[in-house]
Amino acid sequence: MLDHLTIVKHPLVQHKLSIMRDKNTSTASFRQLLREISLLLAYEVTRELDMTTKTIETPIQPMEAPTLDGKKLALISILRAGNGLMDGILELIPSARVGFVGLYRDEETLQPVQYYFKVPESLDDRLVIAVDPMLATGNSSVAAIDLLKAAGATNIRFLCLLAAPEGVKRMEEAHPDVPIVTAAVDERLNEHGYIVPGLGDAGDRMFGTK
Repeated sequence: MLDHLTIVKHPLVQHKLSIMRDKNTSTASFRQLLREISLLLAYEVTRELDMTTKTIETPIQPMEAPTLDGKKLALISILRAGNGLMDGILELIPSARVGFVGLYRDEETLQPVQYYFKVPESLDDRLVIAVDPMLATGNSSVAAIDLLKAAGATNIRFLCLLAAPEGVKRMEEAHPDVPIVTAAVDERLNEHGYIVPGLGDAGDRMFGTK
């Protein structure tokens, strides 16, 4: 089992994250970097997948070869920014099932409002990886995990690009059984609920919106 909080300190992850933080990085570069960094983070979040063996024939001889065990895992994007992480992970695991949780943050209360929920069947038999670039207040992430558990998921991991200490604490209190994998835990949240120093609004920077 992964630790509750895993910070991926690989040099390539940290280098790419620094470029993404730069306010002068273009939308196209931001999207590409998010895709690249998601592959590196996916390596960590899938580190302990269940394995089995199957008989194959190499050009030399038969062998018992390691292969993934159980049903295909489920990737759940917390819309809209989660799609940027999910697209990269799907390049690594193209057979994964895919679901979406639509939540937006009320800018006055900072509380999540649900507008969409569509996930694969048999979540109780799958490793479920929920992805969202930012773990800020933790309210949206906790709400998304609540919905996934209500849909039957029992083995869940949360993958994000950046986290705030407040969000990590909120997730640990609400869902201590859900490991978090991230590239960095920043200093704090500001009065608007944004991560400091952060990188701004990941969705806006990914899609070129304001």
